[in-house]
Amino acid sequence: MKLGFGGFGRLAASGSLVALVSASAVMAQDQRWVQVEAHRELDMALERAELLNQRLGNVSGFTLPSNWHALSIGPFESELDAFTVRRQLRAEGAIPVDAFVSNGSDYLEQIFPRDGAAPAPATQTPETPQDLAAIEPEAAPEPEVEDAPVVEAQPEPEPEPEPEPEETLRQAQASERALDREARADLQTALQWFGFYNLAIDAAFGPGTRASMRAWQEAEGLEPTGVLTTRQRAQLMDAYRGELAALGMQTVRDEQAGISIDLPMALVEFDRHETPFAHYSSRDDSGVQVLLISQTGNQAALFGLYEIMQTLEIVPLEGERTRRQNSFLLTGQNDAMRSHTVASLRNGEIKGYTLVWTPEHDAQMARVLPMMEASFEPFLGTLPDSAGPASAVPRAELLAGLSVRRPERARSGFYIDATGTVLTSSEAVAQCERVTIDETYGARIHAVDEALGLAILKPDTPLVPMAFAQFEERLARQGSEVTISGFSFEDVMTRPVLTFGRVAELSGLAGEPDRLRLSAEVRQGDLGGPVFGANGAVLGLLAGAPQDGTRQLPSDVNYAVSAEAIRDFLTRSQVSSGTLREDVAMPSEVLTRVAGDLTVLVSCWK
Repeated sequence: MKLGFGGFGRLAASGSLVALVSASAVMAQDQRWVQVEAHRELDMALERAELLNQRLGNVSGFTLPSNWHALSIGPFESELDAFTVRRQLRAEGAIPVDAFVSNGSDYLEQIFPRDGAAPAPATQTPETPQDLAAIEPEAAPEPEVEDAPVVEAQPEPEPEPEPEPEETLRQAQASERALDREARADLQTALQWFGFYNLAIDAAFGPGTRASMRAWQEAEGLEPTGVLTTRQRAQLMDAYRGELAALGMQTVRDEQAGISIDLPMALVEFDRHETPFAHYSSRDDSGVQVLLISQTGNQAALFGLYEIMQTLEIVPLEGERTRRQNSFLLTGQNDAMRSHTVASLRNGEIKGYTLVWTPEHDAQMARVLPMMEASFEPFLGTLPDSAGPASAVPRAELLAGLSVRRPERARSGFYIDATGTVLTSSEAVAQCERVTIDETYGARIHAVDEALGLAILKPDTPLVPMAFAQFEERLARQGSEVTISGFSFEDVMTRPVLTFGRVAELSGLAGEPDRLRLSAEVRQGDLGGPVFGANGAVLGLLAGAPQDGTRQLPSDVNYAVSAEAIRDFLTRSQVSSGTLREDVAMPSEVLTRVAGDLTVLVSCWK
C-alpha cells in the first residue's frame, strides 16, 4: 500500500489520513492498531473517544485486561500501514509521542463505537466561504465602524492531553499473567533482539528474564521493577516489529544453491548465481550484501576456498581466521567495511554464507547474524561445477565478479625451520604496514640485514610446514646447474614456478665473497626464493640483478646470497638451521614437490 503524505490539516479537508489508509481494512488475524490513549474511567474514555473520532476518525475503544480502556485508530491491513500512519501523525503532533502499534491481542470488550459498528470517518473541515454558507445560517450584517482596526480571530489552543497514569506493579503483574505462551516468548525474543536477554526462549519469566526486563526499563529511563506494564510491553514489541519491518527479514530458499536461510531482504536483493556463490547485492545502495556459498568438493577444496576468500576486498585483513578440519570462519573489519564468512564441508558439499556491511549497520547486523546462523539450513544440491574446485582453478575465474584485494608487492621466501620461520629478501618487507605468508598467515619481521638484503619473518601463530630448507654445507661448484623456486608472477598463481640456470661465478662481479653470480632469467616475484643444487640443498637466496646505475647488464645476470652468508646471519639472529651433507642427485619430480612445499608467497600490504 503506498500513500503520499502532506500536512495533516490539508489531508483532513478531504478526509482524514487515518480514514484514507484504513478505508479498505478488514478484520483479520494480522490486523494492527495505533493505540493513542488509555483511561481508567469508562466515562472519560468515552468522552475522549468522541473527541478523537471527530478530530482523527476511525477511532475505537476497548477494555484491557487491567480494566483500563484503550483508544486506538484502526484496524489496518498491514503492520506497515499502521507504522506509516503512526509516524505521520506523530510528526504532525496529532497524537502523543508514546502512541504505539498494537496487534490487539489484549483488546477485550469493545466500548466505542457503542453499537460495535465500524467507527465513522473524521468530519471534513470546510475551507471555502461557500462551504461555510452551506452549513451556517446567514447572520445579519454588522454595522460598519469607521476606521475600526481589523482584528483576526485567533483559535483557542487545544489543551494537550494529560499523560495517563501508568499501571501499578500489581496491575502490571495481573496483566502479565493474562499473556499466553506465544506472547511471553515474543517478549523474550524482543529483549534478546535488543541485547538485554541472552538465554533460551522458553516463555518462562525467571530470574534471567526479570533481569533483562529491568535492564530494558533502565535503558528507557523507566522504573526498573522487572515487570513490564501493558504500555511498556507494547512499546518494546512496537520497537521490535519496527526494526524487523525495516530489515525485511524473510526466509529465502535457494533451490539451485541448496540453502535455506533468513536474509534482510529490505537491504539486499538476488542478483545472480555464479559458482561457488549466489550473489545477493545491495538494495538501494544499502551497503549490505550477502554471498551464499555452494559447491561440491573435498577438504582440499574447502581449504583452497578458505585461502582464496581472504584475498577478496570484501574480507578486510583485520579479523578472526579459524580453519578446522571441516569448516572455517573468517571475519574482517576496517574503517569502511565489515564481513563475516562461515563455511563447512558435509557429504561432499561445501555450504556457507558471507554477510558484508558498512559500519553504520553494525547494530542491525549484530542482530541479523544470529538470525542467519540459527536459520541456516543446507539441503541436497549445489551450484553447477562450471568453475571447478576452488583449489585447482585460477582465482580470477573462481571469483568472477568480485574484487580481489592486491598487495603493494609480492615476493618469494622459504621456510627454514619446523615452526614456520621464513627467510626472504629485505626489499620484500620494506615499509609494509602488514606482512603475510601465502596471503593467509600474518607475520612479523624478526631480523633484517640490509647489507646482505635478507629478512627473517616469524608467523604470528606457529605453523607446521610440510618441508623446510636444508642448506648446502660445502661451497657451491662453479658451472653447476641450479633450480630457482619462486612466485614469478607474484600473487597471480597459487604455486611457485621453477626456473633453471647455473652458477656462473662463486662471487659477485666486484669480487663480493657472500654472493653467487647466476646465469638465469628471473622475474621480480622470484626474488627472495631459494636456489637449489642438484641434491636438493639450498645454495642461496635469489637477490636479483646487481645494482649498477651506469651500466646495463645482460638480463641473465643475477645474484644469490650464498648459503654460508645466510647461515651466519641466522646464527647471529638466534635462528637455527639445518644442513644437507648428502651428495646424491634428487630426482626432478621430488625436487619439484619439495620446492613447492617450502617456497612461500610473501606479501607486503599498505
